[in-house]
Amino acid sequence: MQQDTQVAPSTGLPALMEMLSGIVGADRVKVDEASRRLVSEDVWMPVNAVAALIVAPGSTQELAAVVRAVHQAGFSIAPRGAGMSYTAGYVPANDRTVSIDLTRLDRILRVSREDMTVTVEAGATWKAMNDALAVQGLRTPFWGPMSGLSSTIGGGLSQLNAMFGAGHYGTSSESVVALTVVASDGAIIRTGARGPDGDTPHYRHFGPDLAGLFCGDCGTLGIKAEVTLRMISMPAYEDHASFSFPSGEALLQAMAEIARKGIAAETCAFDPGLTMVRMKRASLVSDVKTLGAVVAKEKNFGKGLLAAAKIALGGRNFIAPTDYPLHVICEGRSKGAVEADMAEARQIAAVFGGAEIENSIAKVIRAMPFPPLNSMLGPTGEAWVPVHGVCSLSTSPAIFGEIQRLYERRDADMKAQDIHVGFLFTTMASNAIVIEPVFFWPQGWRPVHESAVEPSHLARLDQRPDNPEGTALVTALRKEIVDIFARYGAGHFQIGRTYPYRQSRDDLSKSLLDALKGVMDPDGIFNPGVLGFPVKDAA
Repeated sequence: MQQDTQVAPSTGLPALMEMLSGIVGADRVKVDEASRRLVSEDVWMPVNAVAALIVAPGSTQELAAVVRAVHQAGFSIAPRGAGMSYTAGYVPANDRTVSIDLTRLDRILRVSREDMTVTVEAGATWKAMNDALAVQGLRTPFWGPMSGLSSTIGGGLSQLNAMFGAGHYGTSSESVVALTVVASDGAIIRTGARGPDGDTPHYRHFGPDLAGLFCGDCGTLGIKAEVTLRMISMPAYEDHASFSFPSGEALLQAMAEIARKGIAAETCAFDPGLTMVRMKRASLVSDVKTLGAVVAKEKNFGKGLLAAAKIALGGRNFIAPTDYPLHVICEGRSKGAVEADMAEARQIAAVFGGAEIENSIAKVIRAMPFPPLNSMLGPTGEAWVPVHGVCSLSTSPAIFGEIQRLYERRDADMKAQDIHVGFLFTTMASNAIVIEPVFFWPQGWRPVHESAVEPSHLARLDQRPDNPEGTALVTALRKEIVDIFARYGAGHFQIGRTYPYRQSRDDLSKSLLDALKGVMDPDGIFNPGVLGFPVKDAA
């Protein structure tokens, strides 16, 4: 349904609800408190301001009409995909905020093998897109984060992503061809070279890169409605190897050299802390779905059974609890090329003291790339939150060392609050390593966790009471780690309201950013305060 959206400034909530119901249908506008509170928190940030209502448009045209109506009514807007942020990237800045639920915008609009592009609506999940492309032997270069079961592609571009394909192709934004973005007045911008009909984008860099302006913006410069990504043929071969290193510094040196050589489609590494968490989780032997995925992944059924049997027999106890495991996946068009890349990875690992171990985890990562989101909580129900930096290859060991020394200084305080830490590491193309410290501490889960974690898994965990002292210490530690990253000039994904961005830019860059914000969102209604933009007074 469509209708004119002329609304008087500072319209009250009942009038706005009526207007939005006329655009999307009354059943697509939610005002119940439980739903409003759910969209008003993220994985890290509990509810502060509560959204006034939630609206779920079902097309680009409905999205534009919704944004126009909300703007004219004098409300702020918080666009939300799957809600996986841990940086307050979409939580309301004030109670006069409309949360726009983008998950109805979930269609795969066009798959063109002729042009090697795929166009999707921004609320489509990475898994849905991958499933649609796999039947044609296709995929995107970067093809999703581990949360891709529910994470949306539009959210991924707003926040940026790491993981699948990132070792070769970088983050999600580097696979983008074109975007369709809605400004705060409901106007629509379409980027890229778009073919004779203006609606078949095929080339990104037609003049200045307008698409790049909206990648990593956390939804504060515009709301993504449609995304076109380039495609590649599915690599015909892949191989997996895992190595164990005696120290984090040796691990990071090996990862840096693997990145420089460009031989891994993705890497994934842990420290002893995360290894301990993994050991506490249920055994792979009991995870029938995981073993079944490994069997299905192999082209030969017998090889699949053998691989699954090795994983079941090995369980998860093949890594020394003090070592740093690295999992490497190589892929390519020919078996010989993949074997050559894997041989080079083995040589690099050996140079830095890495010993090859059973490759069970590497196989599972590829066989089941988008697992249930149960790791949003600790192994017995503890709260979990990460922080991260995108670091240069040369500075990664020093950054890791500084964070370790921080933990040593605060060791007594952390033990007093029962705070446990770990690290996740992965490479980005040929020139960066993501260092992601994570925290586990006794603090009860919230509705955002209940909405994502499997109910059967949640039922096995212990709900903790609130723990303000422990949470305050985690907050302080995260801030100190962000400061360490800043001293080394690290970059960040999902900047939200956690990482310094606008304030870290030079004066001319800030002027350019402010000018762009002034064109796309002059009244500052999109995610006020995100990226460090000043918060204007609520209407």
